[in-house]
Amino acid sequence: MDLIKQSVGIDISKSSFTACICNRGAGDELRYSETKGFKNDKTGFNQLLRWVNKTASKQADLVFLMEATGVYYESMAYHLHKVKKTVHVVLPNTSKHFFSSLNIKTKTDEVDAKVLSRFGVERTHKAWQPPSKVLQELRNITRYYVQLQEQKTALNNIKYSKESAYSVQAFSTSSNKRLIVQIDKAQATQDSTIPVLL
Repeated sequence: MDLIKQSVGIDISKSSFTACICNRGAGDELRYSETKGFKNDKTGFNQLLRWVNKTASKQADLVFLMEATGVYYESMAYHLHKVKKTVHVVLPNTSKHFFSSLNIKTKTDEVDAKVLSRFGVERTHKAWQPPSKVLQELRNITRYYVQLQEQKTALNNIKYSKESAYSVQAFSTSSNKRLIVQIDKAQATQDSTIPVLL
């Protein structure tokens, strides 16, 4: 088969990821490698690269494609970019539409990696680039602010439930109030940090 493109599809989670290589021929025929699992850490990234070097063809360009799954894809994307690989990071809703177009109902790590590898050879994707330092810091601050707000909402819900309860120990309500005050202080600190970055 005369190859025109190759893609490593990566289905990634917090502690592990599954990879599959799809080869696309000149006549649009597709050929898949086996799927292989790795740990989501630097050792796993290097094992992936060794497996790809051994398994992929040298005849055609090779890209790596993964979904922007929370923060779990970031270390992998940075690692691959650092070693000069072409990385594509797609939004989950984009890949979901591709899955739907293939009428795939099965949902496993192996199937996801295989379909993502196909997505990489059948569509054109923008190469991923690490965000600038300022954007990275703003994103991290924003994420943390949202997490603090979610915690504050949960603590306020606890506060309201305790206020409505018949008998509640004083230490639990005072402890809850102290936690809310701590979150308010953390949010105020963040509010003063954001203009410095801009």
